[in-house]
Amino acid sequence: MIRILGISGSLRAASSNTRLLQACAELAPQGVTVELYDALAALPHFNADLDTETPPSEVVALRAQVGAADALVVCSPEYARGVPGSLKNALDWLVGSTHIVEKPVVLLSGSPRASYSQQSLALTLRTISANLLTDTPYLAPVLGKAIEVRDIVADAALAGVLRQMLTDLSEFVRAR
Repeated sequence: MIRILGISGSLRAASSNTRLLQACAELAPQGVTVELYDALAALPHFNADLDTETPPSEVVALRAQVGAADALVVCSPEYARGVPGSLKNALDWLVGSTHIVEKPVVLLSGSPRASYSQQSLALTLRTISANLLTDTPYLAPVLGKAIEVRDIVADAALAGVLRQMLTDLSEFVRAR
């Protein structure tokens, strides 16, 4: 069984990024599970002084979930041409650990206009030694739509992108 951890860069309750990841969980091929990391808002602001032998419990939990996953899918909006601070904060907490090193990762975007944040995410993930399948995000355009998970799953084009991404990522994991 391949375990994929989905991380949404949005804290919004009705986030299309989170809904894309929830749809991934429903569309995962046989032998693949997708679990969502849901504690982004609970992470303390990164402070190297807190990254000791006993870091905050929220950080321990993040690192454990990343470490237990075979791969990650990161789906994030773009704010002011950048990565949302809450997502960057989570990545900063992973720098001091080995949990992300060589971890297969794909980027997923719900917006064709989010190119700056996607480039920045790719750079950051490579810098912290994640193993990106590609620098180019998989694009499932839902920007500006009040969309539900069932709508994504029912949309042949959107579901097709998600299925392809999950297949590519699971094949990449198996090939390692």
